[in-house]
Amino acid sequence: MPRLIQHIQTAFDQLLPPTCILCGGAGDDGLDLCTGCRTDLPGIAPCCGRCALPLPPGRLDGALCGRCQRRPPPFEHCVAAFRYQDPLPALVAGIKFRGRMNHLRLLGALMADAIVDQRTTPTGAEAQDPDAIIPVPLHHRRLRERGYNQALELARHLSDRLDLPMDPHCCSRHRPTPPQSSLERRARLTNVRGAFATHRRQDGRHLVIVDDVVTTGATVAELARSLRQAGATRVDVWCLARTP
Repeated sequence: MPRLIQHIQTAFDQLLPPTCILCGGAGDDGLDLCTGCRTDLPGIAPCCGRCALPLPPGRLDGALCGRCQRRPPPFEHCVAAFRYQDPLPALVAGIKFRGRMNHLRLLGALMADAIVDQRTTPTGAEAQDPDAIIPVPLHHRRLRERGYNQALELARHLSDRLDLPMDPHCCSRHRPTPPQSSLERRARLTNVRGAFATHRRQDGRHLVIVDDVVTTGATVAELARSLRQAGATRVDVWCLARTP
């Protein structure tokens, strides 16, 4: 970070020190979150080694869930920062429906930290970098209503932190769909079918899809399928939270 920006950030923190958005106490490490509340955030382990579905306590972390054993998804690996349990739903709702950009900055930083930690292999080496990260696109009507795409903003944090290129224009959601949160699993699968279009070839590329919350995995699976059809050789998923 340039020295001038560091000085501006230091002065800003002195005038408006970070405050925990969960308990109102003093923030820590420059974040609007205290150490205690950060410790209480719901970890993802144990989870499926392919789709990151949280597994029951006592299960081996990284074991494949039954669904991935029966029908593997079109993406290779999903990395989730958190389990979608309190207080994550309220924080994510603040992003999606209340324009809480402070929630977005905080969750982007926490997601980047978690992705960095989980990308370290058992030997201590970093996993191979993808060629680009792809935020899940919003349909232009939804984007106009909300004013921003939360997946894109999260991807910006990851792009900056991991020094990875971001390609938000390679694909689009060309068909409007009802919110996935309002649908049952079977309806979610059909809701997003054919919703995405990839606008240029992705031959030989390793791509990472970025989304906020993965529930059934229907959305990221459909986007991964579109990218694979365009020639991508590997598609992974990074998300803020994964639902049990």
